[in-house]
Amino acid sequence: GDRTFLQEEEFRWLLHDEVHAVLRQLQDILKEASLRFTLPGSGTEGPAKQENFILGSCGTDQVKGVLTLQGDALSQADVNLKMPRNNQLLHFAFREDKQWKLQQIQDARNHVSQAIYLLTSRDESYQFKTGAEVLKLMDAVMLQLTRARNRLTTPATLTLPEIAASGLTRMFAPALPSDLLVNVYINLNKLCLTVYQLHALQPNSTKNFRPAGGAVLHSPGAMFEWGSQRLEVSHVHKVECVVPWLNDALVYFTVSLQLCQQLKDKVSVFSSYWSYRPF
Repeated sequence: GDRTFLQEEEFRWLLHDEVHAVLRQLQDILKEASLRFTLPGSGTEGPAKQENFILGSCGTDQVKGVLTLQGDALSQADVNLKMPRNNQLLHFAFREDKQWKLQQIQDARNHVSQAIYLLTSRDESYQFKTGAEVLKLMDAVMLQLTRARNRLTTPATLTLPEIAASGLTRMFAPALPSDLLVNVYINLNKLCLTVYQLHALQPNSTKNFRPAGGAVLHSPGAMFEWGSQRLEVSHVHKVECVVPWLNDALVYFTVSLQLCQQLKDKVSVFSSYWSYRPF
């Protein structure tokens, strides 16, 4: 009987003290993560600071550029492209009045806010009655954190017509030449810029026309139809740069997910003894 009583006391302690200690820790970590995604004009900080990132790649010096990130928006892009065929140098930049929202960063931040909201809705005074209730909360928090992480680690797969139709192509001044497409996305802790050079397939071309499906990164030879033209990708230039605070955010997600899982494991071990004993 004594042993049972002790286990019961220990489980009560776990359900209250230990659970709330972990919830506090999770809140602290996620507040740090959400600070990484600071937004312009959120509270007293004023506008998010502008950060310049120099794009590079080990494989190519055809594209050089600087992207300016301000919170979840690209506020400036300045790109130089050396055309492979004639070495002509093209320069294009965002129009002054334009910003490009990075949906991935916006979504990730929203998921972090959701996770924090779930945690703050169970403050110190809240009494968890059963292990199942703790597991349910942890699952809900983990779902938001997994979604936040996935938004950064899995960029959208787009077809070439979708890239061509994207508002990003209309952000530049002078306007992009019609034989160029541009895409920008986040991949893990990197900000990536892809420039596609295109050429028109002649109507009498003997090439078998097969439109390419969706991809994060298309390869030379990918074909698509745009307007009344059939086009083929002739060159692909991908440049990128590491964004340190995205790196931090990903680390915070990993640590938080581990904490949630450890608490779930502890509670599960006890709950298997006590599944039939509500307190």
